[in-house]
Amino acid sequence: MVLRVFIISLLLSLSGVARAEGAEVRTTWRLLDYIAVDYSAAVSNGQVIDDFEYSEMVEFSSTVGEQVAALPDASAKPGLFAMSVELRQAIEKKAPVERVSRLARALGGSLLEAYPVPLAPRSPPDLSRAAALFAQNCASCHGASGSSPPAASMTLEPPPIDFTDDNRARQRSLFGLYQVITQGLEGTSMPSFATLPEADRWALAFHAGGIAFEDLERGEKIWREDDRVRRLIPDLETLAAITPAELADAIGENRALAVMAYLRSNPGVVSQRSENGSLDLARQTLQQSLAAYERGERAEARRLALSAYLDGFEPVEGILATRDGDLMRQIEQALSQYRSDIERNVPVSRLRERHAFAASLLEQADVALAPEAASDISTFLGAFTILLREGIEALLVVIAMIAFVRKSDRGEVIAYVHGGWIAALLAGVATWVAATYFVAISGASRELTEGFGALLAAVILISVGIWMHGKSQADEWRRYIQQKMGKALSRRSAWFLFGLAFVVVYREAFETILFYAALWTPDSSSVILAGAVSALAVLSALAWFMLRYSRKLPITQFFKYSAILIAALAIILTGKGVGAFQDSGLLSATFISGLPRLAELGFFPTVETTGAQLITLLTLIVGFRARRASSTPAPANIKG
Repeated sequence: MVLRVFIISLLLSLSGVARAEGAEVRTTWRLLDYIAVDYSAAVSNGQVIDDFEYSEMVEFSSTVGEQVAALPDASAKPGLFAMSVELRQAIEKKAPVERVSRLARALGGSLLEAYPVPLAPRSPPDLSRAAALFAQNCASCHGASGSSPPAASMTLEPPPIDFTDDNRARQRSLFGLYQVITQGLEGTSMPSFATLPEADRWALAFHAGGIAFEDLERGEKIWREDDRVRRLIPDLETLAAITPAELADAIGENRALAVMAYLRSNPGVVSQRSENGSLDLARQTLQQSLAAYERGERAEARRLALSAYLDGFEPVEGILATRDGDLMRQIEQALSQYRSDIERNVPVSRLRERHAFAASLLEQADVALAPEAASDISTFLGAFTILLREGIEALLVVIAMIAFVRKSDRGEVIAYVHGGWIAALLAGVATWVAATYFVAISGASRELTEGFGALLAAVILISVGIWMHGKSQADEWRRYIQQKMGKALSRRSAWFLFGLAFVVVYREAFETILFYAALWTPDSSSVILAGAVSALAVLSALAWFMLRYSRKLPITQFFKYSAILIAALAIILTGKGVGAFQDSGLLSATFISGLPRLAELGFFPTVETTGAQLITLLTLIVGFRARRASSTPAPANIKG
């Protein structure tokens, strides 16, 4: 039952708000993108210049209205439908190209805001394969270089796109190209390539989208030297969605085309900047929180402060921990104290000081997270220490359980312990798959899952620790072996061991997976794997040593030391659980000045966490004494 409750809580924490069917939204967006790009080939100066193209524009705008009307209900839906009507009427009136393009782009942006769908590849596409993919799948219609379609293809109506056409290329986003590659283009000779792996379709989109742009060297110089440009394109999603024309409105035509040439050929440099983009969000949201507090909107200020941590800082917490652990802890505490000050309704001047301090720490994090600050050594050590730290915590409990079963001569239930930790690892893999391909695990969901897991494990460990302490007397153990062993390790108790192993290991696996996801990039994958393998080797050696040593311990000493170890872990996990609830905003935090934050040991300098740990400690002390008091000497004639 305990395990079932935990799994249900986990599923609830991972579930998100229901979204519209992605395929419908993508199709509508693709039609809008097509209108924005190709309307200029249908109408010029209020006159139809191509009847076929114009009839397509009218048809597509009508279809957009029908698709919007069929979307699930949402607060933004009436406004979207009104925008679709305005777009259709503008096309029917043969409005200027600029107006139709602007209306189509505005509707497309609003559509994705109301009904979000993935806009970017999960990782930078492998462009080393793109040229070969283009030759295999695209060259027969578009030409080997994408610039001169074969004569036979020119007889098609409409003819295949010339990817060197500057006007079309300026209006085309990578996401739009990806959609056409995936779904094909109805009414044309362009087929769907949905059978290709997603990564290959994105590689083709980046390759085709970069053919028209050549000034890579100048684009690289602008990207590296102009921080404003990097802030305009902070991540792969922005790069996939923005058109060269939209970027040109912000930084100028020539600079925009050069930057697009570089980024579409080197998308990995954008993913390297995504950590800083997240910190930008943290800074902006924190500034908005201060402004709300200054207006007297305390609830809004707290909500924004929580978002600054969960949505801005928490996504980069793992990678920052590997590069500068002290700075990571300082920022965590500064943001937590900032939220606490809001709850205590401190004077505005005091909150401004707290905001300035937190902002200065975030600036330091910018430097620590810069791509040039990364090294193979820091990445290796990060991957190594993360797995080693999380693994030791789970290993201590699992080894104690295995040693206990062996000393009890009940080897038949060891399978339940092994089944528990193996199931936890499989659940961890399932979590990684879900987080990568199906749902986005938000900062709040992560903290709540960690909090539930930590507190549930702490409750179980308290009972186990008290039970083990009661068996640390030789007479009590002999009587237990003779009278109660059959009941204690019944099938029900064996499933209890399974549940304990699952909960403890899954919590650590969940946190490790999220840390590794933050570290992972294609360029660093081999270094990260080397760190993980090294940590697994150390954990295996520790497990062997602990099992070997535990066999040599007398049974009463084994229970005594195990009880102390498990009690310490219960106190640590209690602190981690309450601390996670505070980070998620579920619990408030009242800070105790002068004390450090030691998250690895479960110590957070707040009244709530230390209070919960003191209650856990008192419960253990009372339980230990009650167990000892209830023990009575065994009759003298009982033999082991």
